Amino acid sequence: MSRRTAVGLVAVVVLALVAWLGWRLLAPDEQLAKALRMAPAETSRAAWTDWEGVRRELGAEVDAGSSAVEVDEFLAEAFDRDLSPMSALATSAGVMQEELGFSPATLRWELLAQSPGGAVEMMGVADDVDLDAIAERLAALGWTEPEDEDGVWVGGPDVLAGVGPGLTPELQHVALLADQQVVLASDQAPYLEQVLAVVDGDADGAEDLAELAGTLEQPLAAAVYDGAYACNTLAMSQADDDARAEADELVAAAGGVHPLTGFAMALRPDGDLRAVLQVEDADDAPDDADARARLAAGPAPGQGGDFTERFSVERAGAEGREVVLDLRPVAGAYVLSDLTSGPVLFATC
Repeated sequence: MSRRTAVGLVAVVVLALVAWLGWRLLAPDEQLAKALRMAPAETSRAAWTDWEGVRRELGAEVDAGSSAVEVDEFLAEAFDRDLSPMSALATSAGVMQEELGFSPATLRWELLAQSPGGAVEMMGVADDVDLDAIAERLAALGWTEPEDEDGVWVGGPDVLAGVGPGLTPELQHVALLADQQVVLASDQAPYLEQVLAVVDGDADGAEDLAELAGTLEQPLAAAVYDGAYACNTLAMSQADDDARAEADELVAAAGGVHPLTGFAMALRPDGDLRAVLQVEDADDAPDDADARARLAAGPAPGQGGDFTERFSVERAGAEGREVVLDLRPVAGAYVLSDLTSGPVLFATC
């Protein structure tokens, strides 16, 4: 081997190590942003779970050697603490652990990114999870191996049904990114090919959502929506006539609000939540911060009762185009689950 060839090989190894360490050392909000940049640009909504953080929060000792029962018990505990409402793997965990060789017991993080054209489940697996071993399992279970190492393993509903009950349809087709220790999955093989084009740098990722997610600070679980999806999903139009009339009066009394161009909400390790509501013009953000904080501290038409029965507003402010509300949940309240679907008055457009 020539000296030049040897130097080239060393450089390749170093670059691969840097890429791997880059994922491993990122804070959760940075990991979330980086994962969103691997999702197609038209992504409208994303759901994030920091499984390493969840295991740490619960003091859970599940790992690669845990049984399916132990993993399902871990998921049940996470659900009871409102730590797993964003996960797409709740009914899949035990079977994944037993049959596929990875699950929330060994994932570092999970991101479900959805767009009008499809959905992709992204999973960062722990360092001791061998992707070659996963590939062997996929082949044995009926997935068709791709020609390229990082191509799409084609399965389908029949293959998935043969693996075991309860598996999410998103696991039908799989791609293994060994350099990043990431598994991608989708119920549509062509859509997964689109995601791989983003990963390879041949198509744009969800940059706007990635920038919005960067404001969440250490999210254990989070939802990130673009403006159109937020204004539809959280809209007061989902409430009845009386609730909508009450909402109109409350918004007018608060001084009015501007339409959202993005929305994100995250549960953090201290148990608090952060809501980030993005408006079009940074000049409007301070007034919106005041109005939305006032709305978040009053009645909750369409949901019943007052928001104060669910949480208190600890801080409200504006950072550029973002309105940031820091919320402290009442003990036992499932605030992240409740406030990521509408109607949510303080997130009205």
